[in-house]
Amino acid sequence: MSMLIAKKGNKELKLLYGMANRHGLIAGSTGSGKTVTLQVMAENFSRAGVPVFMPDIKGDLTGLGETGGNNIKVTERFTSMGINDVFYSGNPVAMWDVYGQKGSVLKTSVHKVGPMLLSRLLNLSPAQEGTLLQLYKICNIYDILMHNLNDVVSLIQTVEANSDKLEPKVGRISKMSLGTIQRSLLQLEYDGEDVLFDHVSFSTDKLFCKAPDGRGVINILSAEKLINSSKLYSTLMLWLMTELYQNLPEVGDMDKPSLVLFFDEAHLMFTDAPAVLKEKISKMVRLMRSKGVGIYFVSQNPGDIPDDVLAQLGNRVQHSMRAFTPKEQKAINTIAQTFRINPTLDIETAIKELKTGEALVSFLQEDGSPAITEKAMIIPPVSRIGAAVNGSVIVPGESLEAVFN
Repeated sequence: MSMLIAKKGNKELKLLYGMANRHGLIAGSTGSGKTVTLQVMAENFSRAGVPVFMPDIKGDLTGLGETGGNNIKVTERFTSMGINDVFYSGNPVAMWDVYGQKGSVLKTSVHKVGPMLLSRLLNLSPAQEGTLLQLYKICNIYDILMHNLNDVVSLIQTVEANSDKLEPKVGRISKMSLGTIQRSLLQLEYDGEDVLFDHVSFSTDKLFCKAPDGRGVINILSAEKLINSSKLYSTLMLWLMTELYQNLPEVGDMDKPSLVLFFDEAHLMFTDAPAVLKEKISKMVRLMRSKGVGIYFVSQNPGDIPDDVLAQLGNRVQHSMRAFTPKEQKAINTIAQTFRINPTLDIETAIKELKTGEALVSFLQEDGSPAITEKAMIIPPVSRIGAAVNGSVIVPGESLEAVFN
């Protein structure tokens, strides 16, 4: 069971559903065709009954919910690839939005985010992070739930007033660090970046919905506004992955994933992340496979993803990259070495010369080894390319359960 992603002449390059939870990478410069590849993979997963989650950074993924076929270039591409029996269709799409403007509300709580991610969001030092950890420990001891930032501020004030009583339980509490944390919280609120936190936390169970016809729902997070705060965006992505990792049972090898996550602008998840967080991400990626979840990182430069994470991404689609500086040339050289060698293809040169819609493709084979890298054309999507125009996606206020089961 497989999905057709690209063709090289008459040779079809397919991603095996049974290998799809071994994760993957979609990379390339802006305008190289990553979004179309992302769209093709998402609609294929949906047709196979696999729900998908993907952030929409540029606002051009909502077309997944509408029927394609209205683009002459798409028609010409199908014809040139020898694909004539095309059935254009839209997909079941659910929209989510932290701000609640372009989709149903998706928020979480301070308690669920945890001290490590909140510390990174607040730009705390290691000592200040230790104090934040003490606050979380106090919450655990006294069964207190911190929902939003106001709850944290209230807790800090209570701790300051009762530090002598609390120190035997959690150790000496630095009032200076408490003050710094409180100021950082106020700055976060002032910048409007407290929007992620609320009393009602999003349930990841909603990501597993299917349409009545059995297709997996494509869950799209409206992220055009959210991406302006890169740390807030990455905090949400990392929380989502952590929540799934902690709550999903072990299922072993499956004939297809139970859920696929696409993380666009993936480098933001690792930027300025402390070593302990990077190690945690690497561990989660490694073990997500056994929980039936496939993770696909989308990035302009694979070099921005840590090596121990990159090594776990077996399914690769590499679009063009340009080398205008020695640093960029070195990056391309490094990327080329991560692909399985094709004796008839200079991978390093090909990366720089790929046209829009072309890519270097290497998917895992049935034995788990990567296929020989091929230079191929990506199949166009059968849904609309670009933003939806007919409003055929789930809109704010509508109940997901009333539409999908």
